[in-house]
Amino acid sequence: MAKAIHSMIRVLNEERSLDFYERAFGLKVSHRLDFSAFALVYLRGNDGPFELELTINKDREGPYNLGDGHGHIAFVVDDLDSEHARFEAEGLNPRKIVEFAPDGDLIAKFFFVQDPDGYEIEVLQRAGHYQ
Repeated sequence: MAKAIHSMIRVLNEERSLDFYERAFGLKVSHRLDFSAFALVYLRGNDGPFELELTINKDREGPYNLGDGHGHIAFVVDDLDSEHARFEAEGLNPRKIVEFAPDGDLIAKFFFVQDPDGYEIEVLQRAGHYQ
C-alpha cells in the first residue's frame, strides 16, 4: 500500500517562505538537502510525518508561473474562527470564511490564504470528512 509522504512546491525566496509556513501552520524544517543549483527544504508539523518540500532553484530571479493547473494544499484546524483571527493578526491576509452548504447541509467551513509565491492554501474546520 502506498503512503503519501510529501508535496513539493517551488519557491523564490527561502526565508520568506519559511517565515510564512512557520507563522501560518507551525511547520519547521525537518530536513535539508543543499546542492549547487538548488536546495530542497522539508517542512513538518508536530501532528504527523507528512512534509511540505520547498524547492529553491538558486539561479531563479523571477516568480514562477503557477499556471491554471495547480489546485491547493489544505490544512485542518480545530477552531477555524480563532485561526482566521490569528492569521489576520499575523498580517497573513486570509480571505473571508466560507460555509459550503450546497443543499442546505454544511459540508465544510473554510478560508483560503495565499503564500508568498502565490500558492493557494485552504484552511478547513475539522469536521465530517475533514479530519
